[in-house]
Amino acid sequence: MTAEPDGAADRVRRFATIWSRAVFPVTSTSLTRPELEERLLPLAARLSAALRERSFDAAAARAVGAALIDAHCTDPEALTRSLDCVDAYLVLYCGEDGHQDELRARSSRLQHAMAAGFAQALRERTLAEQEAIAQAALRAQGVVAQALHASEARFRAVFEGAAIGIGIADLDGNVLQANGALLRMFGGSEPLVHGRNVRDWTHPEDAPQTWRLYDELVSGQREHYHVEKAFNRPDGTVLWTNLTVSLLRDADGEPQYQLALMEDTTERRLLNLRLRYEATHDALTGLPNRTLFFERLEKALNAGDGQRFGLCYLDLDGFKTVNDSLGHAAGDRLLVEVADRLQSCATAPGEMVARLGGDEFVALTTGPGTEREVDELAERIMSALVTPVRIDGRELLVQGSIGIVEGPAGERTAAEVLRSADITMYRAKSAGGNRSELADPEADARAITRHGLTTALPAALDRGEFFIEYQPLVHLGDGSVRGAEALVRWLHPQHGVLGPDRFIPLAEHTGLIVPLGRWVLQESVRQARVWRERYGDGAAAGPLRINVNLSPCQLSHPGLVQDTVDILERMGVAPDALCLEVTESALIGADDDLLKPLRRLAEMGVDIALDDFGTGYSNLANLRRLPVSILKLDRSFTQSMQRFPADPVDLKIVEGIVSLAHSLNLAVTVEGVETAAQAEQLRILGCDTAQGWYYARPGPPERLHELALVDATG
Repeated sequence: MTAEPDGAADRVRRFATIWSRAVFPVTSTSLTRPELEERLLPLAARLSAALRERSFDAAAARAVGAALIDAHCTDPEALTRSLDCVDAYLVLYCGEDGHQDELRARSSRLQHAMAAGFAQALRERTLAEQEAIAQAALRAQGVVAQALHASEARFRAVFEGAAIGIGIADLDGNVLQANGALLRMFGGSEPLVHGRNVRDWTHPEDAPQTWRLYDELVSGQREHYHVEKAFNRPDGTVLWTNLTVSLLRDADGEPQYQLALMEDTTERRLLNLRLRYEATHDALTGLPNRTLFFERLEKALNAGDGQRFGLCYLDLDGFKTVNDSLGHAAGDRLLVEVADRLQSCATAPGEMVARLGGDEFVALTTGPGTEREVDELAERIMSALVTPVRIDGRELLVQGSIGIVEGPAGERTAAEVLRSADITMYRAKSAGGNRSELADPEADARAITRHGLTTALPAALDRGEFFIEYQPLVHLGDGSVRGAEALVRWLHPQHGVLGPDRFIPLAEHTGLIVPLGRWVLQESVRQARVWRERYGDGAAAGPLRINVNLSPCQLSHPGLVQDTVDILERMGVAPDALCLEVTESALIGADDDLLKPLRRLAEMGVDIALDDFGTGYSNLANLRRLPVSILKLDRSFTQSMQRFPADPVDLKIVEGIVSLAHSLNLAVTVEGVETAAQAEQLRILGCDTAQGWYYARPGPPERLHELALVDATG
C-alpha cells in the first residue's frame, strides 16, 4: 500500500507523477518519463495555485494548456488524458479540506480554460510550421534544378568509370543500360547485354532463394537483396559474381527500375576452391585428410534421430618394415596403391575413405542401417588387401588391422569415436593382426585406464598434475557453510580432467594411493588453515572443517596416524578442523586392529565420517563400536525426494536412519542434494548438513571463499 503524501509539495509532486504517466505514452518527445514529470511539475503547481485562488484565473489554466504544446504533448489524446487527470486527481491532491463541491466546479472551469489554451497554442504552432514549410519549398525550388544537373553528371561519371559492373533494367527485366565493366564481364560485346532479359541468365547453380528474392524486389516487396550468382558467358565459361540488386522508385514511391551491381569473383572462387582442396586432401594419396574426415564425422554425429554411423580404422601391419627395408619411396608407392584399393571399397552414398597420416586410414559409412553396412565395408577392405602389391619387381603382402566403431548419432564426440576406434584397432593388432575387432566400451575403458593412466600416475604426482576441488557442506538449519569436502582431480595432459573414479582404483592397485593420499591430506589441511585465518571461528565463519576421503589402503597403512599428526602440527591446524571420511564397505567386518588408528585419531579430536552409509551390509548395531561421529547418507536414499511427492518408503527409511544416528550422538550429512524441495524435505527430516549441486558443484577454493563471505555477511 502506498503512503499518502505529507505536505502540499508532496501532493503536487504526486499529481505531476500521475499526470506524466498518463500522457507519456502519447507524447512525441525524446524526454524520458521522469524528465517529462519535471517539465509538468511547475504546471501542476500552477494548477494547484489556480484551484485555491479567491478569484478564478482562467489565464493561468490557458497558459498550462499552451505549455503542453511546448512540452511536445501535441497529440489530442495527450489533452484528453491531461483533462482526465485534472478532473480525477487535482481536487484530490491539491484541494483543501472542505468546500469540495466548490473546488470541483472550479476544477471544471480550469479544464475548459486548459483546453482553450491547448487549442490556441496548437493552432498557432501549426500555422507557423506551415509557413516555414512553404518558405523552405520556395528556397528549395531554385536549388533543385542545380542539384539535379550536378547529380546526373556525378551519376554518369560513376556509372561509366566504376570498376564493378552496373546495369539498369525495367521491371519486366529488360536491360536498358550497362556500363563498360559489365560489358567486359560478358565478353565486351554490347549486343550480348543490351536488350537481354534478366531471366535469360538463370544458372543451374543458382541458390534456391535467388529468383524468389528477385520477384519480391520487382513487385516492390523488398528494396534490395544480395546473392552469389553464376552466369554463363558466350564462350562457355562461368562467371561468378557477388550480385546486389536494388529497386529504384519514382517520385511517388512507385517501383520504376532495377539497378544491379556485379563484382567478378571468378578467380577468387577458383583460388578458394583450390586452397580448400589442398587443405582438406592428402598430398600423397589424394584422399580426404584428417581435417575433412573430422568435418564429415562431426556432421554424421550431429545428424537427426534415427541416423547412425559406422567407422573402420585401418592400420597396416608391418608397414615400418617396408620403409626400413625398401625405403620411403617404396613405402609411399605402397600407400598410394592401398589408398586406391580403399577408395574402390567405399563408393556407396554416405561412404568415404580418408588418410589420417602415416599408414593409418579410416572409412566412414552413414545412414540408418550402418550395423550391417560397416561390417560389409570392413570385409571389402580386408578382401581388397589380399592381393599382393607389386613394387620394383617385388610382391609385397599387405595386411591390416581394423577397429570398428558403430552406433547412433548424437551420443559421442568425434574425438571419442576416433579414440575408441584407435583402441579397438590396437586390440586387433595385439591379437595377431590381419583382422577386425568391434569396439567394446568396457575394453576401451580398461585399455585407457591400464595402459595409459597406470604408467602416468607416478610422474603425475611429481609434475603437479593433481589438484583439489572443494564442495561445500551446508547446514540445513541456517544455510551456513560449515565445511568442505576435498575431491582430488587429475589434469591429464592428453585426457583432460579425470575424476577420482578413473584413477583412485589404479592408485590403490599400484600402492601409489599412500603418497597421493598424503599429498591430498596436506593440501586440504593447508587450505583449511587459509580458511580459518580468513574467517576465524565465529558463528558465521566460512568452511572451518575440511573433509578428506581415506581409501582402505590408507586405512591399513601403519603411518596413517603419524602422517596425520605431522601434517596438522606442521600446518598449525587443530584436529577439529579435519574430518576423515571412510566408506562403509571399508569397515564391514573390521577388527580392532583396523579400527585402532581411527580411534586414536578420533581421541585426538579428528572427526570420522562413515561415507556412503546404506550401500553396504553392515549391522546397524556395529555403529556403536565404530569411532565415527558423522554418518554420510548415500544419495540413493534421497533421489526420490527430487520429485513431489517423494516416495513415502524412502522418507520413512531416511527418517529412521536420522533418528538412529541422533540417538547415537551422530550427525547426519546427505550427499547429492540437487533441488530446493529435496533440501527442504531433508531439513524437515532432521538431517544436519548436506552437499550437492543445489548448493555448488565442486570447484576451486576461491568459489568457497565467495560462498563463505556471503554467509558471513548475511
